[in-house]
Amino acid sequence: MPETTTSPRRGRRAAASREDVLDAVMHRYLRGRRIDVQEIAAELGLGRTTIYRWFGSRDKLIGEVVVKAGEPALQAARARAKGRGGQALLETFDNFNRFLADNRVLRTFVERERDAALRIITSGAGTVQPRMVAMITGLITDEIEAGTYIAPVEPDTLGYAIVRLAESFLFNDAAAGIRGDVDRLRDVEAAILGIGAPDSAKGASRRRARAPR
Repeated sequence: MPETTTSPRRGRRAAASREDVLDAVMHRYLRGRRIDVQEIAAELGLGRTTIYRWFGSRDKLIGEVVVKAGEPALQAARARAKGRGGQALLETFDNFNRFLADNRVLRTFVERERDAALRIITSGAGTVQPRMVAMITGLITDEIEAGTYIAPVEPDTLGYAIVRLAESFLFNDAAAGIRGDVDRLRDVEAAILGIGAPDSAKGASRRRARAPR
């Protein structure tokens, strides 16, 4: 009797996952493309309502990707920082702030979707700011627990202040003339961390003290 063969049955395409959605958004974000939820849903064979059920909103979906793209940079900034304690924290935050200020992908996103981007990055009800506060607070707490740093206030308060300060210098206050001024941002962060004024600030204070009244 001749052997019979059966062709494999074609099944439905495996349903796309939450990670597949994040990958699709990341692909567009890194290339400076607008993120269209309907387009991504059609591409992955999902309903748009499914994506919104997973992430809550377009803002929170993009926020997840912004955090995912930024977290390795913060880890790298910490790895490059020298020393311990407050000085290491200052170097970490300064390294990270300079990365954000110079990052072409983030700059393109903010320029293309100014209002939405600021809302996504700076809203306390969003994804980015709370996650950034948690990560910064974690770095501060690590130094405190290692016995290398005494924080001037509670770690979570200090972490929140560091994040909000960076938001102001990097994204918000163009009218105040400080947007993008990472050198001045470093000076203010040093003061908030309580590790002493930088030499340039000390010199400016001495010059003011000597100036005739």
